[in-house]
Amino acid sequence: QVQLVESGGGLVQVGGSLRLSCAASGRIFSLTYMGWYRQAPGKQRELVAAFTSSSTTNYADSVRGRFTISRDNTPNTVYLQMNSLKPEDTAVYYCNAQINRQPTPYWGQGTQVTVSS
Repeated sequence: QVQLVESGGGLVQVGGSLRLSCAASGRIFSLTYMGWYRQAPGKQRELVAAFTSSSTTNYADSVRGRFTISRDNTPNTVYLQMNSLKPEDTAVYYCNAQINRQPTPYWGQGTQVTVSS
């Protein structure tokens, strides 16, 4: 069974940094999209950063220049380096991926990021 597992959330002070990880596991033969979304209390879920199928990156305007999405040699894993964190970055962060050409993308369980002022 395919699943996404996030890690790396936590509590950090304003200006601090966190690194989130998302690992896709299970029987995977195609992974065409992988990205990060977030949802703050009372707000809609929004895109933070993503790798598209052409391996280009896409960032929300609110995080561009502060957050970096990346991959390394670990298969099916994506990271989100978050620097210069602000209180408005507080949210549950979710990993999202298009796997095995399924019409519905997969979601992780979410990891809480809290930025205190």
